[in-house]
Amino acid sequence: MTSRRGLAALFLCASLSHAQSGQVSVLIETTLGTIEAEINTTRAPKTAANFLRYVDAGQYNGGRFHRTVKPDNQPSNPIKIEVIQARRDEKTPAYPTIPLERTSVTGLLHKDGTLSMARSQATDSAESDFFICIGDQPSLDFGGKRNPDGQGFAAFGRVTKGMDIVRKIQAQPSDARQQLTPPITILKIRRR
Repeated sequence: MTSRRGLAALFLCASLSHAQSGQVSVLIETTLGTIEAEINTTRAPKTAANFLRYVDAGQYNGGRFHRTVKPDNQPSNPIKIEVIQARRDEKTPAYPTIPLERTSVTGLLHKDGTLSMARSQATDSAESDFFICIGDQPSLDFGGKRNPDGQGFAAFGRVTKGMDIVRKIQAQPSDARQQLTPPITILKIRRR
């Protein structure tokens, strides 16, 4: 039988091993359920550090999943995608935007369950909004056609548990502008 001290040491070793592998586990707690994800701090270090800075400051707490993009709500876009998008609590300040870490450099592609930073038409414009892919979305990778500049978006993590919650959020009612009505509240995002 293992002692409490032995269990604590085993837990610490497992946690350190996981952190040393370049993966940081986070829990995204929403009003519809919890999503577990791993953030890749090795292959997308700037994007991961930016996301975790917002997490550690508690700025996603009280934020929301505000957008759902489905095949049937993007009629004028010839390149269809499927994602849900989240933002921090808008009462909290934003940090400066970060440079785009292209998928051609990181090797992190937009597969089912990928977490990626949203951005505007400007390449280095990612701030705090992030999205989760539903199904593989190669048009969001470097060279993809979803964004006219072909630079893609910065993938930085992946869902490890809770894709059923992601799909549940995606299926919620939305308006003609792809806005969830009502948005789904993020209770808390925290390191695991």
